[in-house]
Amino acid sequence: MTSVRVGVFGLLGSGNLGNDGSLEAVLGYLRAEHPEAVVDALCGGPEAVTSRFGIPATRLHWYRGEYRTASRAGAVAGKGLGKLVDVVRTAAWVRRHDVVIVPGMGVLEATLPLRPWGFPYALFLLCAGGRLTGTPVALVGVGAAPIRNRPTRALVRWSARLAAYRSYRDGQSRDAMRAMGVDTARDAVHPDLAFALPAPPSSVPSRAPGPVCVGVMAFHGGNDDRARAEEIHRRYLDGTIRFVRALVEEGRPVRLLTGDDVDAPVVAAILDAVDSPLVTAAETSSLADLMKEMAAADTAVAIRYHNLICALKTGTPVLAVTYAAKSDALMAGMGLGEYCHPARELDADRLLEQFRTLEKRSPELRQTLTERNRAAAHQLTDHLTTLTTTLFPAHRKAT
Repeated sequence: MTSVRVGVFGLLGSGNLGNDGSLEAVLGYLRAEHPEAVVDALCGGPEAVTSRFGIPATRLHWYRGEYRTASRAGAVAGKGLGKLVDVVRTAAWVRRHDVVIVPGMGVLEATLPLRPWGFPYALFLLCAGGRLTGTPVALVGVGAAPIRNRPTRALVRWSARLAAYRSYRDGQSRDAMRAMGVDTARDAVHPDLAFALPAPPSSVPSRAPGPVCVGVMAFHGGNDDRARAEEIHRRYLDGTIRFVRALVEEGRPVRLLTGDDVDAPVVAAILDAVDSPLVTAAETSSLADLMKEMAAADTAVAIRYHNLICALKTGTPVLAVTYAAKSDALMAGMGLGEYCHPARELDADRLLEQFRTLEKRSPELRQTLTERNRAAAHQLTDHLTTLTTTLFPAHRKAT
């Protein structure tokens, strides 16, 4: 059996559990369908990726301070030089592979603060390197959204155009890329890759009100909200604290969850403000950990996209605090579209009202999620079959 060299690319191993969950799903697919594949990564946290997934990994950027603000002349020069060095580094890495996969993630969006010369530039170098070296680059199950910033939009548009294969985690992502001038006629839409991960069995809700998982985030708005970022963050944090405090006053155990290392200060602020043994914080290092927490809860409230997926995947009714259209689309697709609350205008009283309605319909919603999860699994299986046909034709003929 001929081995195939597969590269995976992205902000992986950098503390974001959703990104790493997408990688885990793709590695599971490769190990099941292409056990002969030799896989390595070009990523944000190479040490973490190698330690957890057992594959060789290379640092995404030559300049180690890429994501730190450059104020001194030396740092500015280092960043500038790094942009030039990365042109050669990225092309050389791409050339060593038969195919490169970008596993999920919101790589074609800017719904959170993002500078064009950071990851968008790195993605452009990857896709351009693939086109120049003849190595197909596949954007698999990625997220996209309209982008106002012109340099970022241009880099994202050209990345998508240069990629050999594209599929999206929802229809809105495909529509966004079409609106940016990308021909999406052959691009597929399928459930998020995280739906391919195994889920633990859900606990049967007790008759008495049981635990509630509350997923939090260091939310400051998006690229277009920079001028009022602190105002948005304070409103979100104050509202979340009020909501948690209301649950505690009703005697409800609350389990705080995160999805990225940067969320830790939010957890600390809530624990400090709501001084109660009923409020605890979970230590999670993977989507599997998050799913175990969600499966043990009666209900959940969450803001991060992959926190929502973990709740939905385990069949736990969840109320989404949404900051981007992707979350609204996810909830609608899973039959919970009416249980969304805007993160930028979080209102604790209204959130509590929605939460109580959610809990009243919990048995019905659990049945809905069982059916939608079954359909999502079938759709992903079909897509991964298509992926093999598209990305590994030479391997198919050889075997």
